[in-house]
Amino acid sequence: MQHVRTTRARPAESGRTALRGALLAALILTGGACARVQPHLHLPPVTTAEPEFRATIVGYTGSPVVAGNRVDLLFNGEDIFPAKIAAIRSATTSINYAQYVFEEGDNAAAVAAALAERCRAGVVVNVLLDAVGSLLIPAEYRQTLEDAGCRVVFYRPLSPFALDRYNYRNHRRILVVDGRIGVTGGSGTSGKWSGNGREKGHWRDTDVRVEGPVVEQLQGAFAENWLEATGFALGGKTYFPQPSVTRGAIAAQAVRSSPAGGSAAMYTMYLLAMSGARSTIHITNPYFVPEQKMIDTLVDAAQRGVRVVILMPGVIDHNIVRQASRSELGKLLKVGVQIYEYQPALLHAKTMVVDGMWATVGSTNLDHRSFALNEELNLVVYDQAVASRLERAFQEDLRFSTRLTYEAWKGRGISSRILEFLSAPIKQQL
Repeated sequence: MQHVRTTRARPAESGRTALRGALLAALILTGGACARVQPHLHLPPVTTAEPEFRATIVGYTGSPVVAGNRVDLLFNGEDIFPAKIAAIRSATTSINYAQYVFEEGDNAAAVAAALAERCRAGVVVNVLLDAVGSLLIPAEYRQTLEDAGCRVVFYRPLSPFALDRYNYRNHRRILVVDGRIGVTGGSGTSGKWSGNGREKGHWRDTDVRVEGPVVEQLQGAFAENWLEATGFALGGKTYFPQPSVTRGAIAAQAVRSSPAGGSAAMYTMYLLAMSGARSTIHITNPYFVPEQKMIDTLVDAAQRGVRVVILMPGVIDHNIVRQASRSELGKLLKVGVQIYEYQPALLHAKTMVVDGMWATVGSTNLDHRSFALNEELNLVVYDQAVASRLERAFQEDLRFSTRLTYEAWKGRGISSRILEFLSAPIKQQL
Protein backbone atom coordinates (compact mmCIF):
# COMPACT_ATOMS: atom_id res chain seq x y z
CA MET A 1 0.00 0.00 0.00
CA GLN A 2 1.23 3.46 -0.84
CA HIS A 3 1.62 5.76 2.13
CA VAL A 4 1.18 9.50 1.98
CA ARG A 5 3.94 11.41 3.69
CA THR A 6 2.93 13.96 6.34
CA THR A 7 4.98 17.08 6.87
CA ARG A 8 5.32 19.86 9.37
CA ALA A 9 3.62 23.17 8.71
CA ARG A 10 5.65 25.36 6.36
CA PRO A 11 5.65 29.16 5.98
CA ALA A 12 3.57 28.83 2.82
CA GLU A 13 0.92 26.97 4.81
CA SER A 14 0.74 29.84 7.30
CA GLY A 15 -0.04 32.06 4.36
CA ARG A 16 -2.75 29.66 3.24
CA THR A 17 -4.24 29.71 6.72
CA ALA A 18 -4.36 33.50 6.62
CA LEU A 19 -5.91 33.32 3.14
CA ARG A 20 -8.66 31.00 4.33
CA GLY A 21 -9.40 33.35 7.22
CA ALA A 22 -9.68 36.25 4.80
CA LEU A 23 -11.97 34.25 2.52
CA LEU A 24 -14.24 33.29 5.40
CA ALA A 25 -14.43 36.92 6.48
CA ALA A 26 -15.36 37.91 2.94
CA LEU A 27 -18.11 35.31 2.85
CA ILE A 28 -19.53 36.52 6.15
CA LEU A 29 -19.73 40.08 4.89
CA THR A 30 -21.32 39.28 1.53
CA GLY A 31 -24.71 38.25 0.20
CA GLY A 32 -25.63 35.59 2.77
CA ALA A 33 -27.03 38.38 4.93
CA CYS A 34 -30.28 38.10 2.99
CA ALA A 35 -30.68 34.39 3.76
CA ARG A 36 -33.35 33.63 6.34
CA VAL A 37 -35.05 30.54 7.70
CA GLN A 38 -38.81 30.42 7.38
CA PRO A 39 -40.42 31.92 10.52
CA HIS A 40 -42.12 29.31 12.71
CA LEU A 41 -44.86 31.19 14.56
CA HIS A 42 -46.56 28.08 15.90
CA LEU A 43 -45.50 24.48 16.56
CA PRO A 44 -47.93 21.54 16.75
CA PRO A 45 -48.71 20.04 20.20
CA VAL A 46 -47.28 16.60 19.41
CA THR A 47 -44.93 14.79 21.82
CA THR A 48 -42.03 12.45 21.09
CA ALA A 49 -43.91 9.48 22.56
CA GLU A 50 -46.81 9.79 20.11
CA PRO A 51 -46.78 7.94 16.76
CA GLU A 52 -47.79 11.21 15.15
CA PHE A 53 -44.45 12.74 16.15
CA ARG A 54 -42.50 10.49 13.80
CA ALA A 55 -45.00 11.13 11.00
CA THR A 56 -44.72 14.88 11.56
CA ILE A 57 -40.92 14.78 11.29
CA VAL A 58 -41.23 12.79 8.07
CA GLY A 59 -43.78 15.24 6.70
CA TYR A 60 -41.52 18.24 7.15
CA THR A 61 -38.18 16.65 6.24
CA GLY A 62 -39.28 14.47 3.35
CA SER A 63 -37.09 11.65 4.69
CA PRO A 64 -38.90 8.37 5.41
CA VAL A 65 -38.14 6.47 8.60
CA VAL A 66 -36.88 3.05 7.56
CA ALA A 67 -36.44 -0.01 9.76
CA GLY A 68 -33.83 -2.76 9.62
CA ASN A 69 -30.66 -0.78 10.30
CA ARG A 70 -27.55 -1.36 12.36
CA VAL A 71 -26.21 1.78 14.04
CA ASP A 72 -22.80 2.04 15.72
CA LEU A 73 -21.71 5.22 17.48
CA LEU A 74 -18.12 6.34 16.93
CA PHE A 75 -16.51 8.57 19.53
CA ASN A 76 -13.47 10.68 18.64
CA GLY A 77 -10.65 9.92 16.26
CA GLU A 78 -9.70 6.71 18.00
CA ASP A 79 -13.04 5.20 16.88
CA ILE A 80 -13.85 7.25 13.80
CA PHE A 81 -10.78 6.77 11.63
CA PRO A 82 -10.29 3.02 12.16
CA ALA A 83 -13.96 2.54 11.25
CA LYS A 84 -13.70 4.74 8.15
CA ILE A 85 -10.48 3.16 6.91
CA ALA A 86 -11.81 -0.37 7.48
CA ALA A 87 -14.93 0.49 5.50
CA ILE A 88 -12.86 2.01 2.67
CA ARG A 89 -10.59 -1.03 2.50
CA SER A 90 -13.63 -3.32 2.25
CA ALA A 91 -14.96 -1.60 -0.89
CA THR A 92 -15.42 -3.70 -4.03
CA THR A 93 -17.46 -1.42 -6.31
CA SER A 94 -17.75 2.23 -5.20
CA ILE A 95 -16.79 4.79 -2.58
CA ASN A 96 -18.37 8.22 -2.23
CA TYR A 97 -16.62 10.55 0.19
CA ALA A 98 -17.82 14.09 0.95
CA GLN A 99 -15.90 16.18 3.46
CA TYR A 100 -15.95 19.77 4.61
CA VAL A 101 -12.47 19.79 6.19
CA PHE A 102 -9.58 17.83 4.69
CA GLU A 103 -6.24 18.98 6.10
CA GLU A 104 -2.82 17.67 7.04
CA GLY A 105 -2.43 14.89 9.61
CA ASP A 106 -1.63 11.21 10.01
CA ASN A 107 -5.31 10.24 9.87
CA ALA A 108 -5.89 12.33 6.77
CA ALA A 109 -2.84 10.76 5.11
CA ALA A 110 -4.15 7.30 5.98
CA VAL A 111 -7.57 8.08 4.49
CA ALA A 112 -5.98 9.40 1.29
CA ALA A 113 -3.77 6.32 1.02
CA ALA A 114 -6.69 3.94 1.60
CA LEU A 115 -8.83 5.69 -1.02
CA ALA A 116 -5.96 5.65 -3.52
CA GLU A 117 -5.34 1.95 -2.97
CA ARG A 118 -8.99 1.15 -3.74
CA CYS A 119 -8.82 3.31 -6.88
CA ARG A 120 -5.86 1.31 -8.13
CA ALA A 121 -7.83 -1.87 -7.39
CA GLY A 122 -10.57 -0.75 -9.78
CA VAL A 123 -13.10 0.66 -7.31
CA VAL A 124 -14.86 3.85 -8.47
CA VAL A 125 -13.98 6.56 -5.95
CA ASN A 126 -15.64 10.00 -5.92
CA VAL A 127 -14.24 12.60 -3.50
CA LEU A 128 -16.16 15.84 -2.98
CA LEU A 129 -14.39 18.51 -0.92
CA ASP A 130 -15.74 21.89 0.09
CA ALA A 131 -13.65 24.63 -1.50
CA VAL A 132 -13.49 26.69 1.72
CA GLY A 133 -13.30 23.98 4.38
CA SER A 134 -10.69 21.98 2.46
CA LEU A 135 -8.67 24.93 1.22
CA LEU A 136 -5.66 23.63 3.16
CA ILE A 137 -5.58 20.10 1.78
CA PRO A 138 -1.91 19.32 1.08
CA ALA A 139 -1.20 19.14 -2.64
CA GLU A 140 0.48 15.77 -2.19
CA TYR A 141 -2.75 14.22 -0.84
CA ARG A 142 -4.72 15.42 -3.84
CA GLN A 143 -1.96 14.28 -6.20
CA THR A 144 -1.95 10.82 -4.62
CA LEU A 145 -5.70 10.50 -5.11
CA GLU A 146 -5.71 11.77 -8.68
CA ASP A 147 -2.68 9.73 -9.74
CA ALA A 148 -4.51 6.62 -8.53
CA GLY A 149 -7.54 7.49 -10.66
CA CYS A 150 -9.85 8.92 -7.98
CA ARG A 151 -12.21 11.70 -9.02
CA VAL A 152 -11.52 14.71 -6.79
CA VAL A 153 -13.93 17.64 -7.11
CA PHE A 154 -14.22 20.87 -5.12
CA TYR A 155 -17.70 22.07 -4.23
CA ARG A 156 -18.40 25.64 -5.32
CA PRO A 157 -14.87 26.89 -6.04
CA LEU A 158 -14.46 30.49 -4.98
CA SER A 159 -14.80 33.30 -7.47
CA PRO A 160 -14.34 37.03 -6.79
CA PHE A 161 -17.31 37.70 -9.07
CA ALA A 162 -19.86 35.56 -7.20
CA LEU A 163 -19.01 35.56 -3.50
CA ASP A 164 -22.68 35.92 -2.59
CA ARG A 165 -23.54 32.56 -4.14
CA TYR A 166 -20.52 30.84 -2.67
CA ASN A 167 -21.47 31.79 0.86
CA TYR A 168 -23.50 28.56 0.68
CA ARG A 169 -21.11 25.75 1.65
CA ASN A 170 -21.32 21.95 1.72
CA HIS A 171 -20.92 21.17 5.41
CA ARG A 172 -21.99 17.52 5.08
CA ARG A 173 -19.70 14.66 6.05
CA ILE A 174 -20.56 11.49 4.14
CA LEU A 175 -18.80 8.21 3.46
CA VAL A 176 -20.72 5.51 1.57
CA VAL A 177 -19.04 2.25 0.59
CA ASP A 178 -20.60 -0.06 -2.02
CA GLY A 179 -23.97 1.52 -1.26
CA ARG A 180 -24.08 -0.70 1.86
CA ILE A 181 -22.01 1.00 4.59
CA GLY A 182 -22.37 4.63 5.61
CA VAL A 183 -20.57 6.96 8.02
CA THR A 184 -21.67 10.48 8.87
CA GLY A 185 -21.38 12.94 11.74
CA GLY A 186 -19.38 16.00 12.67
CA SER A 187 -15.75 15.02 12.20
CA GLY A 188 -13.33 16.36 9.64
CA THR A 189 -10.33 14.67 8.05
CA SER A 190 -7.40 16.28 9.81
CA GLY A 191 -4.85 15.78 12.53
CA LYS A 192 -7.14 17.70 14.91
CA TRP A 193 -9.55 14.79 14.86
CA SER A 194 -7.39 12.18 16.55
CA GLY A 195 -7.06 10.64 19.97
CA ASN A 196 -9.76 10.35 22.62
CA GLY A 197 -11.15 13.89 22.75
CA ARG A 198 -9.79 14.48 26.25
CA GLU A 199 -6.46 16.11 25.35
CA LYS A 200 -5.66 19.60 24.13
CA GLY A 201 -5.38 19.68 20.36
CA HIS A 202 -7.46 16.52 19.89
CA TRP A 203 -11.05 17.50 19.18
CA ARG A 204 -14.02 15.79 20.84
CA ASP A 205 -16.45 14.56 18.17
CA THR A 206 -19.12 11.95 17.44
CA ASP A 207 -19.87 10.10 14.20
CA VAL A 208 -22.16 7.20 13.40
CA ARG A 209 -21.63 4.12 11.23
CA VAL A 210 -24.73 2.56 9.67
CA GLU A 211 -25.71 -0.44 7.60
CA GLY A 212 -29.18 -1.11 6.22
CA PRO A 213 -31.82 0.66 4.13
CA VAL A 214 -31.04 4.13 5.56
CA VAL A 215 -27.69 4.08 3.71
CA GLU A 216 -29.66 4.84 0.53
CA GLN A 217 -30.55 8.20 2.04
CA LEU A 218 -26.89 9.01 2.78
CA GLN A 219 -26.05 8.05 -0.78
CA GLY A 220 -28.83 10.28 -2.07
CA ALA A 221 -27.42 13.24 -0.15
CA PHE A 222 -23.99 12.70 -1.70
CA ALA A 223 -25.46 12.23 -5.19
CA GLU A 224 -27.38 15.50 -4.82
CA ASN A 225 -24.20 17.49 -4.12
CA TRP A 226 -22.17 15.57 -6.71
CA LEU A 227 -24.73 16.42 -9.40
CA GLU A 228 -24.49 20.12 -8.60
CA ALA A 229 -20.70 20.08 -8.55
CA THR A 230 -20.11 17.99 -11.68
CA GLY A 231 -23.32 17.71 -13.69
CA PHE A 232 -23.10 13.91 -13.42
CA ALA A 233 -25.99 11.95 -11.90
CA LEU A 234 -24.93 8.82 -10.03
CA GLY A 235 -27.18 5.78 -10.17
CA GLY A 236 -27.57 2.10 -10.81
CA LYS A 237 -26.42 -0.89 -8.83
CA THR A 238 -22.91 0.55 -8.37
CA TYR A 239 -24.37 3.16 -6.01
CA PHE A 240 -27.87 1.95 -5.14
CA PRO A 241 -27.69 -1.87 -4.98
CA GLN A 242 -30.99 -3.65 -4.55
CA PRO A 243 -32.57 -5.01 -2.56
CA SER A 244 -31.66 -2.96 0.50
CA VAL A 245 -30.35 -5.50 2.97
CA THR A 246 -31.68 -5.55 6.54
CA ARG A 247 -28.77 -5.36 8.97
CA GLY A 248 -30.45 -4.77 12.32
CA ALA A 249 -33.65 -3.71 14.04
CA ILE A 250 -33.20 0.06 14.33
CA ALA A 251 -35.48 2.62 12.68
CA ALA A 252 -33.67 5.67 11.30
CA GLN A 253 -33.80 8.46 8.74
CA ALA A 254 -31.18 10.74 7.19
CA VAL A 255 -32.40 14.32 7.26
CA ARG A 256 -30.75 16.66 4.79
CA SER A 257 -31.11 20.38 4.53
CA SER A 258 -30.18 22.44 1.47
CA PRO A 259 -31.02 26.12 2.03
CA ALA A 260 -29.69 27.11 -1.39
CA GLY A 261 -32.33 24.79 -2.84
CA GLY A 262 -35.06 26.12 -0.59
CA SER A 263 -35.00 23.48 2.16
CA ALA A 264 -34.96 24.41 5.86
CA ALA A 265 -35.83 20.88 6.97
CA MET A 266 -33.14 20.72 9.65
CA TYR A 267 -34.34 23.82 11.45
CA THR A 268 -37.92 22.52 11.55
CA MET A 269 -36.75 19.11 12.76
CA TYR A 270 -34.87 20.60 15.70
CA LEU A 271 -37.79 22.83 16.70
CA LEU A 272 -40.27 19.93 16.54
CA ALA A 273 -38.01 17.74 18.69
CA MET A 274 -37.50 20.48 21.29
CA SER A 275 -41.20 21.33 21.33
CA GLY A 276 -42.18 17.67 21.61
CA ALA A 277 -39.95 16.91 24.62
CA ARG A 278 -41.66 15.93 27.86
CA SER A 279 -38.81 14.84 30.16
CA THR A 280 -35.29 15.64 28.88
CA ILE A 281 -33.39 17.50 26.17
CA HIS A 282 -29.64 16.90 26.09
CA ILE A 283 -27.78 19.01 23.53
CA THR A 284 -24.10 18.85 22.60
CA ASN A 285 -23.10 21.50 20.07
CA PRO A 286 -19.94 23.55 19.40
CA TYR A 287 -21.55 26.58 17.74
CA PHE A 288 -24.63 27.36 19.80
CA VAL A 289 -26.02 30.62 18.41
CA PRO A 290 -29.78 29.95 18.24
CA GLU A 291 -32.21 32.56 16.99
CA GLN A 292 -35.13 33.79 19.06
CA LYS A 293 -37.68 31.07 18.19
CA MET A 294 -35.30 28.31 19.23
CA ILE A 295 -34.47 30.13 22.46
CA ASP A 296 -38.18 30.56 23.18
CA THR A 297 -38.82 26.87 22.46
CA LEU A 298 -36.11 25.80 24.92
CA VAL A 299 -37.43 28.27 27.51
CA ASP A 300 -40.95 26.86 27.08
CA ALA A 301 -39.61 23.32 27.52
CA ALA A 302 -37.84 24.23 30.75
CA GLN A 303 -40.91 26.01 32.07
CA ARG A 304 -43.11 22.94 31.54
CA GLY A 305 -40.69 20.81 33.56
CA VAL A 306 -38.36 19.40 30.91
CA ARG A 307 -34.77 19.01 32.10
CA VAL A 308 -32.76 20.90 29.47
CA VAL A 309 -28.98 20.48 29.56
CA ILE A 310 -26.67 22.07 26.99
CA LEU A 311 -23.00 21.17 26.57
CA MET A 312 -20.86 23.76 24.79
CA PRO A 313 -17.12 24.23 24.27
CA GLY A 314 -15.03 25.83 26.98
CA VAL A 315 -12.57 26.83 24.28
CA ILE A 316 -13.40 27.29 20.61
CA ASP A 317 -11.63 27.84 17.30
CA HIS A 318 -13.69 30.96 16.51
CA ASN A 319 -13.89 33.24 19.57
CA ILE A 320 -16.42 35.56 17.94
CA VAL A 321 -18.86 32.62 17.85
CA ARG A 322 -18.31 31.98 21.55
CA GLN A 323 -19.10 35.58 22.40
CA ALA A 324 -22.16 35.68 20.15
CA SER A 325 -23.54 32.54 21.81
CA ARG A 326 -22.92 33.72 25.36
CA SER A 327 -24.90 36.93 24.87
CA GLU A 328 -28.21 35.01 24.89
CA LEU A 329 -27.45 32.44 27.58
CA GLY A 330 -28.95 34.50 30.38
CA LYS A 331 -32.50 33.89 29.12
CA LEU A 332 -31.93 30.14 29.30
CA LEU A 333 -30.09 30.10 32.62
CA LYS A 334 -32.79 32.21 34.25
CA VAL A 335 -35.46 29.53 33.66
CA GLY A 336 -33.31 26.64 34.88
CA VAL A 337 -31.62 25.42 31.72
CA GLN A 338 -28.30 23.84 32.70
CA ILE A 339 -25.31 24.90 30.62
CA TYR A 340 -21.90 23.26 30.81
CA GLU A 341 -18.61 24.10 29.09
CA TYR A 342 -16.32 21.26 28.07
CA GLN A 343 -12.73 21.82 29.22
CA PRO A 344 -10.15 19.21 28.07
CA ALA A 345 -10.26 19.90 24.33
CA LEU A 346 -12.31 21.61 21.67
CA LEU A 347 -15.82 20.15 21.68
CA HIS A 348 -17.04 19.61 18.12
CA ALA A 349 -19.75 16.93 18.47
CA LYS A 350 -23.26 17.80 17.26
CA THR A 351 -25.80 15.56 18.98
CA MET A 352 -29.17 15.83 20.66
CA VAL A 353 -31.18 13.29 22.65
CA VAL A 354 -34.82 13.90 23.57
CA ASP A 355 -36.78 11.92 26.18
CA GLY A 356 -34.29 9.05 25.98
CA MET A 357 -35.89 7.76 22.78
CA TRP A 358 -35.10 10.16 19.93
CA ALA A 359 -31.55 11.03 18.95
CA THR A 360 -29.66 12.78 16.19
CA VAL A 361 -25.98 12.85 15.20
CA GLY A 362 -24.73 14.95 12.32
CA SER A 363 -23.03 17.98 10.87
CA THR A 364 -25.52 20.65 11.95
CA ASN A 365 -24.52 23.45 14.28
CA LEU A 366 -27.27 25.29 16.13
CA ASP A 367 -26.61 28.56 14.34
CA HIS A 368 -27.89 30.61 11.44
CA ARG A 369 -25.19 29.39 9.07
CA SER A 370 -26.19 25.74 9.40
CA PHE A 371 -29.91 26.45 9.17
CA ALA A 372 -29.92 29.09 6.40
CA LEU A 373 -26.69 28.74 4.43
CA ASN A 374 -24.99 25.34 4.62
CA GLU A 375 -25.78 21.96 3.13
CA GLU A 376 -26.20 19.77 6.23
CA LEU A 377 -26.91 16.12 7.02
CA ASN A 378 -28.02 14.44 10.26
CA LEU A 379 -28.89 10.85 11.05
CA VAL A 380 -32.00 10.57 13.23
CA VAL A 381 -32.45 7.38 15.25
CA TYR A 382 -35.62 6.12 16.92
CA ASP A 383 -34.10 3.66 19.36
CA GLN A 384 -33.76 3.67 23.13
CA ALA A 385 -30.50 1.71 23.16
CA VAL A 386 -28.74 4.18 20.85
CA ALA A 387 -30.22 7.11 22.76
CA SER A 388 -29.04 5.57 26.02
CA ARG A 389 -25.49 5.16 24.71
CA LEU A 390 -25.43 8.82 23.66
CA GLU A 391 -26.76 9.80 27.07
CA ARG A 392 -23.96 7.89 28.79
CA ALA A 393 -21.40 9.69 26.63
CA PHE A 394 -23.12 12.97 27.47
CA GLN A 395 -22.91 12.32 31.21
CA GLU A 396 -19.27 11.32 30.87
CA ASP A 397 -18.51 14.58 29.04
CA LEU A 398 -20.19 16.53 31.84
CA ARG A 399 -17.61 15.11 34.25
CA PHE A 400 -14.98 17.03 32.30
CA SER A 401 -17.02 20.22 32.09
CA THR A 402 -17.66 23.32 34.17
CA ARG A 403 -21.22 24.43 34.86
CA LEU A 404 -22.09 28.01 33.96
CA THR A 405 -24.40 29.70 36.48
CA TYR A 406 -26.66 32.66 35.92
CA GLU A 407 -24.66 34.63 38.49
CA ALA A 408 -21.40 33.94 36.68
CA TRP A 409 -22.96 34.86 33.34
CA LYS A 410 -24.40 38.08 34.73
CA GLY A 411 -21.02 38.99 36.25
CA ARG A 412 -18.99 38.46 33.08
CA GLY A 413 -16.39 41.10 32.35
CA ILE A 414 -16.59 44.21 30.26
CA SER A 415 -14.35 42.74 27.56
CA SER A 416 -16.81 39.88 27.03
CA ARG A 417 -19.72 42.31 26.83
CA ILE A 418 -17.89 44.44 24.28
CA LEU A 419 -17.17 41.40 22.11
CA GLU A 420 -20.83 40.33 22.39
CA PHE A 421 -21.86 43.80 21.22
CA LEU A 422 -19.39 43.74 18.34
CA SER A 423 -20.59 40.31 17.22
CA ALA A 424 -24.24 41.39 17.00
CA PRO A 425 -24.10 42.83 13.44
CA ILE A 426 -22.72 39.55 11.99
CA LYS A 427 -24.64 37.15 14.23
CA GLN A 428 -26.86 36.16 11.31
CA GLN A 429 -23.75 34.96 9.44
CA LEU A 430 -22.21 32.81 12.19
